[in-house]
Amino acid sequence: MEVQQFEIAIRLVGGLISAYQLDGDARFLQLATDLADRLLPVFNTPTGIPYRMVNLRTGAISKNTTNPCEVGSMLLEYGMLSKLTGNPIYYEKCKKGVVALYNRRGKTGLVAGAINCDTGEWLDNRAHIRGGIDAYYEYLLKGSILFGDADLKEMWETSLKGINSYLGDHTNNGYWIGEADMNTGARTATTFGALDCFWNGCLILTGETDLAKELQASIFKMWTLHDVEPESIDYSTMEIQSAYYMIRPEAIESTYYVWKATGQKKYYEMGKTMFESIEKYCQVENGYVQLRDVRTKEKWDTLESFFFAETMKYCYLFFAPEHVFSFKDYVLNTEAHPFKNTWDKNWRGDYKMANRR
Repeated sequence: MEVQQFEIAIRLVGGLISAYQLDGDARFLQLATDLADRLLPVFNTPTGIPYRMVNLRTGAISKNTTNPCEVGSMLLEYGMLSKLTGNPIYYEKCKKGVVALYNRRGKTGLVAGAINCDTGEWLDNRAHIRGGIDAYYEYLLKGSILFGDADLKEMWETSLKGINSYLGDHTNNGYWIGEADMNTGARTATTFGALDCFWNGCLILTGETDLAKELQASIFKMWTLHDVEPESIDYSTMEIQSAYYMIRPEAIESTYYVWKATGQKKYYEMGKTMFESIEKYCQVENGYVQLRDVRTKEKWDTLESFFFAETMKYCYLFFAPEHVFSFKDYVLNTEAHPFKNTWDKNWRGDYKMANRR
């Protein structure tokens, strides 16, 4: 069976590792290791940049066009597996692909949305933080926190500087993160959407609290345009580009991070408003559904698994007792699976950065 290795890694491998840490049953770790071993063939490429798809039975790989998210957002899962099993291969292979991608970054320090795994040639020049790139940046930061990896910290700081310089956009409508050419830095679009909201968690974790407050105000403005956030808007005009609502977690996740970092009640109230919107517009007799259009609130008979793994988890954390979760003790992966933050911070993996510039 052919699967998308990135999705399997963050959802299933990550979930099994988290279950092992929380429960202690060795069978969870055994299953995570078996699954990761079946995914490893994707890294057998000329550049080290992994293919997108792999057959879990045969190891055959396919889809040699990928994106930064599918290259780098397995670092936490494979790093955790290397730490827990003592086998460095998982982290080494994943980090090698991340370094190969990073070494091909644009003159802005940023990456674009599509690259060839065999040649390392970019097939796109648009730098942004939405789907296809988002968790790549998230994992540079969280990997540096979880593992104390100085290479990841350097890559994160370069990326943060590039995003603040070229993608951050102060407008009459607030502060947003847009799109630019990865080499020239020229603005190419003024699009912001549900997936982009994850960035506020990164700003909080890296200590950019004031900037996070500005972005949070924009996120809430987008949410309250029609009582539920649309998939994307043009922030220069505040007009909707994609009107559907997938009950994504990122806006609520962002609000939770800002609330916990500041302790200011207005952010708790923002989270409460978001939760109540979901209950009001997306709840049906036997569960929850997405919306086809936030303007009409027409229901859409479908639901993604991240609703349970992430959206409801962040909603729960707004109302949970303080002792349930702490950012000092855990790092949440991109699917909101908690990983215990207990490693010694001198560990950085055996694969070191090369060809720095």
